[in-house]
Amino acid sequence: MSIFSKFFGSISAASEEDNDKDNISFPENNLSIDEQFIFNFKKNGGKFLYCESKEEVKEQFENILEENDWFESEVICYEPTLYGLLEENKLCYIKVTKPKFLFSGCENLIADEGSVLFSSKQIKQHKPNELPVNIIVYAKTSQILALKTDGLSAIKKKYERDYPTNITAIKYFEKAKEEDFTQYGSSAKNLYLLLLEDL
Repeated sequence: MSIFSKFFGSISAASEEDNDKDNISFPENNLSIDEQFIFNFKKNGGKFLYCESKEEVKEQFENILEENDWFESEVICYEPTLYGLLEENKLCYIKVTKPKFLFSGCENLIADEGSVLFSSKQIKQHKPNELPVNIIVYAKTSQILALKTDGLSAIKKKYERDYPTNITAIKYFEKAKEEDFTQYGSSAKNLYLLLLEDL
């Protein structure tokens, strides 16, 4: 059984007892990197869907489409490896004028911030505020790293000479309930993460 199953068992039990997510508290320094990412990502307002197989990824993707009534919609997607999932669900990704969401992979998932690290490989030259409010990210557990510096090092190693540009992290996944200076200049995104266990 994976560490995610253990972690989700404790979270779901806690959330049934108390629906207020602010009351869930874990000593972050005692968590593994995977658990720390999940905790921080959810604390930032991200919607997390853990998948043990590619079939589960397809199923969860369809659940998101159904929940938001996004079937047969326009989508921004720049990664050919993801086109198959879009085509299966009759989503248009060519000559898009009014996209409902961005469907994308990512470079890495950053545990200490609970953020998602993108580059021009996934979002071209778009700034976060130019992307749709709704984003679905497909990632793997092997992409979880402790710090943003680890993510930047991984990008450097992965691409060797053909470095991507526009490296950016999206961290806030819901509007701040009150004015928060740490979110100044950032645009909150409604972000779903489809995380495939690959370790």
